[in-house]
Amino acid sequence: MSRQSRTVNAAFKLALLLGCALPTAAWAGTITGVVVDPSETRGLQSAQVRIVELDRIVTTERDGSYRFPDVPAGTYTLETRYVGATTTQTSVTVTETGVVRTDIVLRSGADNEILVIGQGANQASALSRQREADGISSVLTRDSIGQFPDQNVAESIRRLPGVNILNDQGEGRFVSVRGLDPELNSSSLNGVRLPSPESDVRSVALDVISSDLIESVEIKKSLTPDMDADTIGASIEIKTTSAFDRKKGLFAVKLEGSYNEYADSITPKGSVDFSTRIGDNVGISGGLSYYKREFETDNIEADDWKEKGGIAYAEEVQYRDYDVTRERISGSLNVDVRASDNTTVFVRGNFSQFDDQEYRRRTTIIFDEKPDSGTATSAFFTDADGRIEVRRDIKDRFERQRIATYQIGLDHDDGVWEAHLSGSWARSSELENGSVDPTRFRARFDGDGVDINMDYADDRMPLYSVTSGAALFSDPIEYKFNRAELTSLSDSVDTEYALKADLGRSFFSDSGEFTVQAGIKSRWRTKSYDANGIFYGDYNGDYTLADVLGTQTYRITDIGPVASYSGASDFLFANLGNFEVDQYETDLLSLPSDYSADEDILAGYLLGRYDSSTLRVIGGLRAERTSNLLSGQLVVDDGDDVTDVIPVNVTRRYTDWLPSITLRFQPQEQLVLRLAGYKSLVRPKLSKMAPRFTINEDKEAEFGNPDLLPYRAWNADASAEYYFSSNGAVSVGVFYKSVDNFIVDQTLTEAGTFQGIDYEELTRAINGEKAEIFGVEASFSQLMDFLPSPFDGLLVNLNYTYTDATGTVLMDGDINTPRNISLPSSSKHTFNAVLGYEKGPFDFRLAGTYRDKYLDELGGDATTDRIVDSHFQLDASLKFKVTKNIRLFAEWININNAKYFAYQDFAGARRNLQYEEYGPTVKFGAKITM
Repeated sequence: MSRQSRTVNAAFKLALLLGCALPTAAWAGTITGVVVDPSETRGLQSAQVRIVELDRIVTTERDGSYRFPDVPAGTYTLETRYVGATTTQTSVTVTETGVVRTDIVLRSGADNEILVIGQGANQASALSRQREADGISSVLTRDSIGQFPDQNVAESIRRLPGVNILNDQGEGRFVSVRGLDPELNSSSLNGVRLPSPESDVRSVALDVISSDLIESVEIKKSLTPDMDADTIGASIEIKTTSAFDRKKGLFAVKLEGSYNEYADSITPKGSVDFSTRIGDNVGISGGLSYYKREFETDNIEADDWKEKGGIAYAEEVQYRDYDVTRERISGSLNVDVRASDNTTVFVRGNFSQFDDQEYRRRTTIIFDEKPDSGTATSAFFTDADGRIEVRRDIKDRFERQRIATYQIGLDHDDGVWEAHLSGSWARSSELENGSVDPTRFRARFDGDGVDINMDYADDRMPLYSVTSGAALFSDPIEYKFNRAELTSLSDSVDTEYALKADLGRSFFSDSGEFTVQAGIKSRWRTKSYDANGIFYGDYNGDYTLADVLGTQTYRITDIGPVASYSGASDFLFANLGNFEVDQYETDLLSLPSDYSADEDILAGYLLGRYDSSTLRVIGGLRAERTSNLLSGQLVVDDGDDVTDVIPVNVTRRYTDWLPSITLRFQPQEQLVLRLAGYKSLVRPKLSKMAPRFTINEDKEAEFGNPDLLPYRAWNADASAEYYFSSNGAVSVGVFYKSVDNFIVDQTLTEAGTFQGIDYEELTRAINGEKAEIFGVEASFSQLMDFLPSPFDGLLVNLNYTYTDATGTVLMDGDINTPRNISLPSSSKHTFNAVLGYEKGPFDFRLAGTYRDKYLDELGGDATTDRIVDSHFQLDASLKFKVTKNIRLFAEWININNAKYFAYQDFAGARRNLQYEEYGPTVKFGAKITM
């Protein structure tokens, strides 16, 4: 019997057990109901309901519902708490048989303010869910009219304690938790794991789903046995809307414009968000979103830093002018059906398409010899001493990403038995065909009277000036066609099927509630990449940069002449017959990078859970069996032709036993103490394990490593949280992680040869020995409604995280050359501050976020490590309520024009590896709700 068949058989048996078990549920002596806001717009999730006389506590579900089974006959007092709301007491009488329904309305403050709209509502909802969570977590929620604190979820989530966002060309996309690498996180959408569309990563960009379709994002920083164990940073759980979240229907339209200072254009964004019920037992919710963004990036990248005669200089400097248009279309549709009072059947579907049209004009200067002269901040080169090569190229690339998830399942909870069954399918893809990347024109100056002075006074921006031969240097006719690479196909596909079943049984006593729960989950994943390209190495005729001349939009310096956006691509397709194909280079474009990888994971767990009025303990064991089939090919050549293509297949299997225990102690109403210990793992990137190699046009090579081991970590977390009587909280936490086999990308800048192929730079993934991560995180949030008017509308959020993440690697695997390093992408300090104001029709928010420098890539030694500099960004948003149903908004992102800067510490100074600036972006629009 196959592994998949055994998994399906086990799930079927569990389903039979569920079917036999459910009829035994007891209905007598049960209190049920929902907790809602005064407008009865939506249920309040994570409200705490307590039977005072029995000291029994439950937490409301996402629809605000609660249930107390097995309650003896009598009259009781229900006490209900929710952050930012006045504690209420409700009397209820339970008969000897039957179900008693008691709905509870919570109000805020003396004025009975509504609890579900605005910044205060966002905070109250998030803190309530955080307080009632099993483990350590941070939560972001939207309010009842679909508003997040910021218009972009990425910008909102970066305000959470211990959370920061890594930008991609000025746009927040990847989540970093506790200063750690985003690759150490896992992401799911409605419980479905999200595969990555990119061929070379596991992490998924946060903007995969439009913010208009998301109900909440929960960052779970500690694990329990029922959770997938493949995370060391956090489990990022995204949930879309459900019609049962609301007591009233919703139809909202949002129209938005976005203006980028550098692109100097306004682009549209629009969305429709709806939620409705058909009768009492069927709910439908979903939405559509469209977003177009145009922006520009000015970039400088230096490479191959050397020191000769006391002068530090880069042998190569690139000036890149990016002009990018991104479009995203997202849609979701969720159907929920109450099959009974205790059972809900659901079907959920989500789709997102992300198009990226990128034009990149690049001017590259390459110095063949050392400088003729120089200073501590400059270097002078003359072509009288050696050749100066100048390349001017254009990238014309269109890329389309698609992500789709579909899920069907049921949830059952009668207060005694709890069960979940689901099946899901998820597929991500990234497709590129017809891109021309790049078309290169080249001039080589040797004894032509061209002199260039490099100015390094600003360590971020090395700038050039042509001190002699400027007319020759700037003449587009001098730049002859050198090469063109046509991407006929670049196809990355990542697909995952999953089956999951959980079953729990609760037992009640005077001292508390004890639950036994077990589950099984199987995931079948296949990730593949297929690349095909054509390399054109010559042109029969005259073809120079002058034939496709354009105008630069670069602001840092003059990098002209440059090609037009699509002129080179149009010329190529119009004159294909005159271009000569270099078959050897074409084979190297198409063959080495292909791979496929299967990853099957079979997991099971058993846990026990004890709940009393003050103490919650969750302990158990999870086992995960991982099987990999990795397929690639070794391309052998003699330097002139590919002589052989050898398929390579590698099989791997390993099992991890993963114990965990979580304690939540609430010694008094407003204080929550937590302690968690657990073992987890992070599997290597499939692309890093694939037995293959790739090399680009700059002879930068990357080799696969099928022997990579997964990260394995023992984790400990502790926190103390104090929730104020009003809308606010303060918390302090510590965490420790001992990590084996951490993975780093090692880059060697010395030229070499592999399988007959020359490279100038080699990057490969290697396992380190052991790493230790220690950190402290603290947060404070408070709605200042106790201040006199008009200051009672102020809201303050502050959080800080310190992370010390260090490990040891053996350079080239040599035990005699250990080196202590900071873990890649780990920042020592992260800090967020938010000042908000919400009163009457006005809603204002000013937010700053800081992330410390971090190691990006490991070099051959400390002087060649790639380090990304610290980043501070300031954002602001403003909303104005015109009427009950119409709100205007504006948002100013990156007010301070924060830059991206990567460098290496070489020859006593920071040396540029990459510098980018994007300019601020302004968004504005209106939201209409009905």
